[in-house]
Amino acid sequence: MKRQIFAAEHEAFRTTVRTFLAKEVLPHYERWEANGIVDRDAWLAAGRQGLLGLAVPEEYGGGGTPDFRYSAVLAEEFARAAAPGIAIGLHNDVIGPYLTSLGTEEQRRRWLPGFCSGELITAIAMTEPGAGSDLQGIRTTATDQGDHWLLNGSKTFISNGILADLVVVVAKTTPEGGAHGTSLLVVERDTSGFERGRNLAKLGQKSQDTAELFFHDARVPKENLLGELNGGFIHLMNNLAQERLHIAISSLAGAEHLLELTTTYVKEREAFGRPLAKLQHVRFEIAEMATECAVTRTFVDRCIVDHDAGELDAAHASMAKWWASELLKRVTDRCLQLHGGYGYMAEYPIARAFTDGRIQTIYGGTTEIMKEIIGRSLLS
Repeated sequence: MKRQIFAAEHEAFRTTVRTFLAKEVLPHYERWEANGIVDRDAWLAAGRQGLLGLAVPEEYGGGGTPDFRYSAVLAEEFARAAAPGIAIGLHNDVIGPYLTSLGTEEQRRRWLPGFCSGELITAIAMTEPGAGSDLQGIRTTATDQGDHWLLNGSKTFISNGILADLVVVVAKTTPEGGAHGTSLLVVERDTSGFERGRNLAKLGQKSQDTAELFFHDARVPKENLLGELNGGFIHLMNNLAQERLHIAISSLAGAEHLLELTTTYVKEREAFGRPLAKLQHVRFEIAEMATECAVTRTFVDRCIVDHDAGELDAAHASMAKWWASELLKRVTDRCLQLHGGYGYMAEYPIARAFTDGRIQTIYGGTTEIMKEIIGRSLLS
């Protein structure tokens, strides 16, 4: 079924992304996986290629296009290349909107050129050892000291945590915290009292640095408050739909890619004197996965169109994230099974996909949280 949402300029951009991946990412990926971190040069190369800050106005060095379909292309191609280590989607689609929509003119001029060039890598610090999906349970505090904020607390599971030059930190700015007492503070790399913990060893996505962050009387300038004081929770909620749509896009593209790989494999792999594809059970497995991917593609593409029109709501973004990420989990497991013993070997793409993709149902809001959001929208 031919997709209807992309124009010629989006497909031209797809070619650019594939060229970038082939030249700047894939030749280095095994080394990055072994080292547990991506080279900063890759971020600079992405900046030179115009892959960073797609929606950032041109006056700040960005692409100047609010068309989310370009971000969708980027997410799809990185998923199909099985290269989640360089977290451009996090940088562009999660953190970028906070800087462009909430930043003052001074903040935008200070941070966005480096954001777009790859010189300033970004992260967002929400999750804490005792607060994951429950953002109202955050304990990190920011105390008003007149000309600065005094930040204390810790964060964990922070993607880009080691490389990040700018970290958007969610902190309590009232004793009560919660929905009406948290704010967003931008902590810069050289901030006194800001320390990074270890680069966490993960099940998958090993080249994507994920860290613990610690704040011990960290002095954050007053001018680094992002958005409204005590408005942090609302700011976070406003941007979560795009983050969840991004996860849905990459999950579905990953599932489609694995299905393509497995379809080729079962045509070529022989058992009992004939290709696996000649076995009815294998054909049924492929047919079921292909149908699930095709149906999901229709819904996710509609969400992309709705998001571009400013019409995607939290419930439908949650539906897309839940369904596509769980689909990726199912497809990966079934494709690995069809690969047999080879699927369990680390040298085969399916094995890495099995561990890399497992996080999709967890970050950005767990599947259970997605169902809760959908349920409340229907029953409240």
